[in-house]
Parts: sequence; C-alpha cells; structure tokens
Amino acid sequence: MMEKTLVLVKPDGVSRALIGTIIAKFENAGLKIVGLKIVKIDKEFAARHYIEDREWLENIGAKSKAAYKEKGIELKEQNIEIGERVRNQLLDYLTEGPVVAMVIEGNSAIYVVRKLIGATEPRKADSASIRGQYSSDSYDLADEKQRSTKNLVHASEDSKTAEREINLWFNKKEIIEYKRIDEDSIY
Repeated sequence: MMEKTLVLVKPDGVSRALIGTIIAKFENAGLKIVGLKIVKIDKEFAARHYIEDREWLENIGAKSKAAYKEKGIELKEQNIEIGERVRNQLLDYLTEGPVVAMVIEGNSAIYVVRKLIGATEPRKADSASIRGQYSSDSYDLADEKQRSTKNLVHASEDSKTAEREINLWFNKKEIIEYKRIDEDSIY
C-alpha cells in the first residue's frame, strides 16, 4: 500500500552532518523523497508538532515511572507532570538548531521508515538502523543531563499522525509527485 510519512532529521543529525547519510538509507530502501526542506523552528511551532495530548502525556509519564522503579527510584510526580516535563524537553531539543523535514513516499512507508530508524532509545536500536548505527545515547544519560534523548530522527508513528504532521510541516505545493527510474522494478 503506497503511503506518505513525515521524517525529521533532528538538530543533532543536522549538526553531525548526517543528512545525506540518513536520506540515502531511505532512498536505498526504495522509498522516495517527495518533500524536503531545512528549517529553524520556534517553540510555538514545535508545540504544534508535539501536541499537548493528555493520553500521550499520561502514557509517557507511566513509562518513565516504571523505568525509574526498575532502577529502585520512586518518582513522586503524577504521570501527567512527568509527561509535561518530557514534552518540554522535546520542545527544547527540536528548537536547538536546524531541522530537515521530509515527506517520504513508498509501499508501507510508515512501517519501513520506522524499521529503518530503529528504536527510540538508540542504545537499544538494531545496530543496522539509523539510530543504532549513528547514536549511542540512552534514556539514562538523557535523564542525568535533564534533556531529551538525542536520537537523530523523528518519524510519524501511524497514518493519522503522518497526515497531521505532513500538513503541519508542508503545504500541498511543497510535495512533488514524480516517478523514480527504478519504480517499476521496486513496485
């Protein structure tokens, strides 16, 4: 099933000159870039990307609490407070430098892209994935430094999110339809 998804090369990926390397991973997998730009966003825009969704805040707070409990640390904050702290760290991270935004198209693009980028925590990502190959950050180090995990890329998690994120980052004129020379062989 042909679909589109949003991918961001986050500020750490841009500052480490990994833009071309990351794009090549997607193109080599048979996906095509149909929208591409480099931008510097502000907190207001970042807040529209990382929307303040109560369910997401609760879930991220609960996951954080469970992870700390495994380490023998009991967090006193409510899940929602932890989720808000994590969201604020994400807003800081996304606005600390330029971001490369891409719309990627292909068969099962959302699944394929997420497989190529690897697990959210680079330390646990498959070694062949973008995060596993180019980052060694961990939740522990990010917590110690009170920052977001430096994991190079963002990718939409599902079709509903992809549609919302693409419409936020791109207008219709910025998304180009074309055919790759090898498309008939790929699809």
